[in-house]
Amino acid sequence: MKITVIGGGPGGLYFALLTKKARPDFDIEIFEQNKANDTFGFGVVFSDETLDEFFAADPESYDLIRDQFAYWQDIVVEKGGERTIIGGNGFAGCSRFTLLEILQKRCTQVGVKLNFETAVDIDNLETQFADSDMIIAADGIGSRIREKYADGFERSIENRRNHFTWMGSTKPLDAFTFFFKETPEGHFCAHTYQYEEGRSTWVIECTPEAFENCGFEGMSEEESARYLEGVFGDELAGHGLIINRSIWRQFPRVRCGKWNVGKIAILGDAKASAHWSIGSGTKLAMECAIGLSEAVLENAGDVPAVMAAYEDKRRTPVEIIQHAADVSLRWFENMPRHWKLRRYEFAFSLMSRSKSITWDNVGLRDPEFLARVEDEYYASLPEGAQPNAGKRPTPMFTPFTLRGMTLSNRVVVAPMAQYSAADGMPTDWHMMHYGARGVGGAGLVFTEMTCPAPDARITDHCPGIWNDAQEAAWKDIVDFIHENSGAKVCMQIGHAGRKGSTKHPKHGSDLPKDNDNWPLVSASAIPFKEGVSAVPEALDRVGMDRVKAEFVEATERAARAGFDMVELHGAHGYLIASFLSPLTNTRTDEYGGSAENRARYPVEVFEAMRAAWPSDRPMSVRLSAWDWAEGGISWDDLRVISQAFKDAGVDLINASTGQTVPGQKPVYGRMYQVPFSEFIRHEVGIPTMTVGAITLPEQINMILGAGRADLVALARPHLNDPAFTRMAAAHYGVTDPHWPIQYSTGVGQMLREAEKENDKALETALKLRPARRHYVRAK
Repeated sequence: MKITVIGGGPGGLYFALLTKKARPDFDIEIFEQNKANDTFGFGVVFSDETLDEFFAADPESYDLIRDQFAYWQDIVVEKGGERTIIGGNGFAGCSRFTLLEILQKRCTQVGVKLNFETAVDIDNLETQFADSDMIIAADGIGSRIREKYADGFERSIENRRNHFTWMGSTKPLDAFTFFFKETPEGHFCAHTYQYEEGRSTWVIECTPEAFENCGFEGMSEEESARYLEGVFGDELAGHGLIINRSIWRQFPRVRCGKWNVGKIAILGDAKASAHWSIGSGTKLAMECAIGLSEAVLENAGDVPAVMAAYEDKRRTPVEIIQHAADVSLRWFENMPRHWKLRRYEFAFSLMSRSKSITWDNVGLRDPEFLARVEDEYYASLPEGAQPNAGKRPTPMFTPFTLRGMTLSNRVVVAPMAQYSAADGMPTDWHMMHYGARGVGGAGLVFTEMTCPAPDARITDHCPGIWNDAQEAAWKDIVDFIHENSGAKVCMQIGHAGRKGSTKHPKHGSDLPKDNDNWPLVSASAIPFKEGVSAVPEALDRVGMDRVKAEFVEATERAARAGFDMVELHGAHGYLIASFLSPLTNTRTDEYGGSAENRARYPVEVFEAMRAAWPSDRPMSVRLSAWDWAEGGISWDDLRVISQAFKDAGVDLINASTGQTVPGQKPVYGRMYQVPFSEFIRHEVGIPTMTVGAITLPEQINMILGAGRADLVALARPHLNDPAFTRMAAAHYGVTDPHWPIQYSTGVGQMLREAEKENDKALETALKLRPARRHYVRAK
């Protein structure tokens, strides 16, 4: 094959090296518009895991680079004069110039042709290289090739809100250090690390407010450097900042839906950018170079097969890294929100920002740091909720109080529709389902959405609480849970609105019943599925009063049934939610338009329920904090709506997302809804509950320990294991005083087995660490 590489960065060089080394008969040539010794930026950083991959791919280049590494185990967080150290993080840094020099040398050794100071004709690329079987576009984050073929690559670019500049310094550093600074102009963070003796990288970012207030827009590189030396004067300790094309930028988040156009394949930052806060730009480029090289070698001569194999190998890993990077960059965009966190809570929030590092993982890396996080968390609890001396239950097994209700732990069984009721009546299935989860150890058990009237249901199979028989059936379930466990029980009350009168989901999602349909109501006369769902009637004042009265009666019945808490379901596109979202509320009266107006009727319903509910029992509201659709609820809307419910006396906001419109496009991922809970908790100052793709006890502890929520709800894990919380307690060595006496003989065995599993996990972690260090430190 004849392969032309445009761009002499790490990705292009590494691809050429690996491919030519494996197939000396291939004709591989690199064209780079800059000089061989030109480079922008200062150092690059790699994790232990990434170094292992480079060692396996080309030990020769690894050996050449190895002696240049600055290696460290610690991450340091400096903020407000406090220096917090987190150990057990294996990273290595080296000069970008040295890395390029070594890769260029290796390419020359294996026979790759290198052309520097040679620009290519982008407009006539395929003509200029007509004899090439493949053209590799590795021309960086500002790729001109990508932009020429933007439609073909299905390219999208989004410039993020923070501004940053890449500088260097002679300041020595003994760890990867985050320097956080609050100035009268705004917030700054310097991401710093030493990459060779006498040289360190300083990537400095600031909020848009700081950028504008400092006047960086009109400054030269030199002027910016001198200004920043003043901001970070204490941290630089007399050392200056060095510039090298250190212009202020906003990070461009690059995505390409396709990675090839004909015989042109795209590689590195040109294809997919990942925010530098997780140190992954060069890593991503070089790992994709490995994947592309493997695809070429496996399918030599068959270019379409090469392209397909390249995407098959690398698409998912790239998207995983990009998602983690997106979450990480948002943490830094929200620096002011995190500023008031306690010392170790702040550091732990920073460490766990991309959600890949959880409670247990930090404990393996640095148990002393985690112990301080835990101690600080316990100390923050109100008097009476703090564990006894020597007890370390972890955050998830600490109590939580709302009004007169105290939960024994922070684990919640999320509301899960069962579609198993008969004429609105709970059945034996409900007694079994809720009873099993009640004795499973969770602090709080939610019912599925329970309806205040027959025409408020989603289907004929949804439960209700509009008559005495239903009230009595629910009372039996609540009494059973109270008598046999320490769990509290919350009834979620909701009205289906425009999503009602549908078939059982087993017959198809959101399909209208074939007959006996009831009239639908909503905030506006907009059907859920155009051409499929019935058009709802927009509620008038009479209808609003009728529905409100139904919610109040259901609330009174829930109180008599003995529920510890009730929740108003204001999420997922149902009736109350239809007033909150601008996608479903197009009213022109006082209940439409601004977020304040859209929240008016939902708050009216809540206040009426609150007045009917015992004052010593708490109430929550569930919100779809984000619609995942253009034109939906904004961050400002969410703040206004949450504040309105707080002012009305809500005790807890249950932050969910989506299901407002059928065309939604959620960005899924582990714990993907947690940022919305965190936003409400810190911006509005109210307890929150989070839910969504949370599957492990260590994730629960991470969420709580980082201050992202007060309660954590899990749905599917509780479907799979009603005793999820009991098993989690055993994992952390916690005994539950509410364990049913009928099951008590199993406690000892469960604790012993959990201890064995923990020992095994620790042993595996300790075996892996020395091997990685050996690669780096061997001489």
